Amino acid sequence: MRKFEVVARYKDAKIEIPARATTQSAGYDLASATDIIIPKNEVKLIPTGLKVKIPSNEALFVFARSSLALKKHLMMSNGVGVVDADYYNNPNNEGEIFIPLYNFSSKDIEIKKGERIAQGIFLSYQRTDGDDSDGIVRLGGFGSSDNLLK
Repeated sequence: MRKFEVVARYKDAKIEIPARATTQSAGYDLASATDIIIPKNEVKLIPTGLKVKIPSNEALFVFARSSLALKKHLMMSNGVGVVDADYYNNPNNEGEIFIPLYNFSSKDIEIKKGERIAQGIFLSYQRTDGDDSDGIVRLGGFGSSDNLLK
């Protein structure tokens, strides 16, 4: 089962659960949970106020919305984000999804609360023969795949 949920720190912030724009849309639109300024030539982590429950053989792949670069002069600093199933409810940040945006313009850019900035697409993946990752547990939040319990 796949399910977006609001994290505890935003429970009263009226965060909207992502939806697809049309019946043929692949992605679920992800929006900013707060108003935020991204200074020129800097990267900011944009909170979404959301976490996502995903089956163990899937991940949520996060892509910039196509209009982000043209209209806002912003891009995802990591190109594509990958939200693993074990990121959900991690002890560091409850599994909140953040979008790292880089401002490549010559001025500060404002993102408003509720502004759609990315889209998440659920994809399944396969494992190779000899994969020995069973029993390894994630210990942290955003960017935590270097912090594991073996």
